[in-house]
Amino acid sequence: MKNKKQLAFKTIIASACFVSATVNAQVNEPFRIGAIVDMSGVYSAHGGPGVVKAVEMAVKDFGGEVLGRKIEILSANYQNKLDITAARAREWYDRDNVSMIIESTDSASALALQKLGREKKRVTIFAGSASSSLTNENCSPYGIHYVYDTYALAHGTGSAITQHGGTSWFFITADYAFGHSLEKDTSEVITDHGGTIVGKVRAPLNTTDFSSYLLRAQSSGAKVIGLANAGTDTQTAVRQASEFGITQSGQQLATLLVFLNDIKGMGLEAAQGLQFTTGFYWDRNDETRAFAKRFYEVQNAMPSMVQAGAYSATLHYLQAVKAANSDDAQIVADQMKKTPINDFYTHNGKIREDGRMVYDIYLAEAKKPSESTGPWDLLKINAVIPADKAWRPLSESTCPLVKN
Repeated sequence: MKNKKQLAFKTIIASACFVSATVNAQVNEPFRIGAIVDMSGVYSAHGGPGVVKAVEMAVKDFGGEVLGRKIEILSANYQNKLDITAARAREWYDRDNVSMIIESTDSASALALQKLGREKKRVTIFAGSASSSLTNENCSPYGIHYVYDTYALAHGTGSAITQHGGTSWFFITADYAFGHSLEKDTSEVITDHGGTIVGKVRAPLNTTDFSSYLLRAQSSGAKVIGLANAGTDTQTAVRQASEFGITQSGQQLATLLVFLNDIKGMGLEAAQGLQFTTGFYWDRNDETRAFAKRFYEVQNAMPSMVQAGAYSATLHYLQAVKAANSDDAQIVADQMKKTPINDFYTHNGKIREDGRMVYDIYLAEAKKPSESTGPWDLLKINAVIPADKAWRPLSESTCPLVKN
């Protein structure tokens, strides 16, 4: 009997030691967040290493630790491939206990990440993917779509151009989820405003020669050639359109997703007059200029809206973890949604129940070379698009999280 009591006592002590060791291990384990980005491909200039730098800046500004644990940043180049995104994210969740992943481009990969985040119950933040389905039919309780989406881009640029006489369109569309979504959303805006779609063509990602697509668009007689693509694809198409004299002959180019880095890459000679929607411009006010100056010191470039948004989103997430005193995805996501966002990126931004961050955005225009006073003095802001006009209203949402 005595031996049984001693054995039971030893078992209790061993169990207590195991629990204590497990708790200590969790406390001592770094608090990990992951950044999945395009490091060297078509979207690397406006996302890529600059997003990682922005996340690092946010972590440093936050203080470097949360919940008594040092914050560690993991990063990976997903090469714009869905299978690499899914494999790396699953590895981070299962092996490294990553609490949050932020990604910086490619809608197809983002949709896979959204599904995996829902399965693993982890917060996922989309800073650069555009598909509006991330907060519509493919929404998640833990998914946050932060910077822009195809609905906002379509309603910002598409409606402005159509209302000012651009009533017939021909689309050159990136042949994957993002391009298809952007073309669809913009087409709806055009037809709602009395315009017509006279034709469209699909171009593979990372196309180097747009001549055949541009000639088809030119021969269509459309008033507007809509570029439903991004990154170096947009840059290449705009440069080649300029070389062919398309805009000089009277047709208008509509660049539906353009970043500051794209305008820089094209040069103002080719880009001048392009109108587009953006969520951020570095030279808008003293706050944006102060952040841009710091970012330039570590990246040698002014921040794109994706990079600035990645900083803002990461800081907002960490503040929510601290306020909730938890890294539970549901608790943190709820905290993020009930806390307004007020920083250099936006004032009075709000994350809705569908995961969409809504805020005022801008209709921008590339300057003429004669208007520019420096290498990054590239844009002028023509209009503010209020949040209630920019984003899909919840009344039109198909997200199951939205209460009717």
